[in-house]
Amino acid sequence: MEILKKVTEVTIIHHENIAKYLIRYFGKENNMNIVVTDSGTLNPGDLSWDELKKLGECHIYGNSTQEETIIRCKDAQIVVTNKVAFDKQTIEALPELKCIAITATGYNIVDIETAKKKGIIVMNVPVYGTKSVAQMVFALLLELTQHVGHHNETVHEGRWEKCDNFCYWDYPLVELANLTMGIIGCGQIGMATANIAKAFGMKVIVYDVYTDHLAGKNLEVVDIDTIFTQSDVIQAVR
Repeated sequence: MEILKKVTEVTIIHHENIAKYLIRYFGKENNMNIVVTDSGTLNPGDLSWDELKKLGECHIYGNSTQEETIIRCKDAQIVVTNKVAFDKQTIEALPELKCIAITATGYNIVDIETAKKKGIIVMNVPVYGTKSVAQMVFALLLELTQHVGHHNETVHEGRWEKCDNFCYWDYPLVELANLTMGIIGCGQIGMATANIAKAFGMKVIVYDVYTDHLAGKNLEVVDIDTIFTQSDVIQAVR
């Protein structure tokens, strides 16, 4: 669900719709000055910036130091950043700035209070990596239980061909079914991970400081000590 709030909190958008929301806030007729401070962290060349370029004069930089950011953004109305920070000093040095669009979920790289005082809209991108992160959790977990990388390497070295038996194992194989996964911090990523764990036949227990959002999710909520004493596998989500 897309939630739109102005600077009193943080405007939440989906990255592919940045252009749409900028039009909503500023109007398509405005020829905006846009600066992308660090495109290399997000787009190594496989994505198009064309929709952003339609909104006005668009300057795209692969990366920017803090000093370069102030120089490059001095006339910018909109900046698009991924890792380049906009602290109080930087924001106050950019008199034309109206919007900071962060192509990430976290927005700690922006001094929100200073942006709020100056009436600057701040945008971020929630949940864009939820499925990818949950998938990576199990990519790493399966490597620990199956040792696919090691087995692949030794097969290429000729171990299978030279093996007297039908197959060989250097490590015991561990089945995930009936093991317990403990999840610390069960937000969007935690819940996505829990769903995959259940598909593997794992028992899932979760701990979170806030639990209202877990109502009706069919998850067993426990205290932190239970997570550490009963879990075979633990995922901690920041």
